Amino acid sequence: MNTKEAKRVLETALICATSPLPLADLKALFDDEVGADTLRRLLEELAEDWQGRGVELVTLASGWRFQSRPEMRAYLDRLHPEKPPRYSRAAMETLAIVAYRQPVTRGDIEDIRGVTVSSQIVKQLEERGWIDAIGYREAPGRPALYATTRQFLDDLGLASLDQLPPLEGALDGARGALALAALEAPPLLGDAQVDLPLDAAGETESTPEPAPPCADQNTHSVATDAQA
Repeated sequence: MNTKEAKRVLETALICATSPLPLADLKALFDDEVGADTLRRLLEELAEDWQGRGVELVTLASGWRFQSRPEMRAYLDRLHPEKPPRYSRAAMETLAIVAYRQPVTRGDIEDIRGVTVSSQIVKQLEERGWIDAIGYREAPGRPALYATTRQFLDDLGLASLDQLPPLEGALDGARGALALAALEAPPLLGDAQVDLPLDAAGETESTPEPAPPCADQNTHSVATDAQA
């Protein structure tokens, strides 16, 4: 298989994928015809081929994917002019604290926020796939330690936690969610809205179903509720 054909195969697989594809999955497309180093070179060339277009090929925590460029968001939003539901401030503050102070216990989060953290908020963030219990602290009651996941990084368009912007002490004021909410990931190809509907209490209810391969482009954002 020549280089041009190999890049066509990669391009097709990545555009139609519903989630980032790791190198191992992409290598399986070619059996033993393409080595890992060659595959990386082909992906870099493919990314260069898409320079100057409205869509870019990026590498994230879970692998490679195509996504629309941030400057295209204003135009894509015209396809969905309605304002999407948003997360509550409490949920976003909790997520921000886990992201910047991980691993943390529920008690740590409560100490930083200065208020009790609802178990429902933690459950919602776990169900969304953004945080997970990675162990237990050796303390009375052995509380669970929470950290963010690869899904969290993927949904924010990041390859690693090092790419989170510095908070410069914002969490000490229990308002770190403001910085995290500013991280609006660019829209994806073939992905569904990540915003979850709010109930009367201002908390999220359910997780949306993923879109099928090569589905229409939708916006991809994280926002805070207007109320604390």
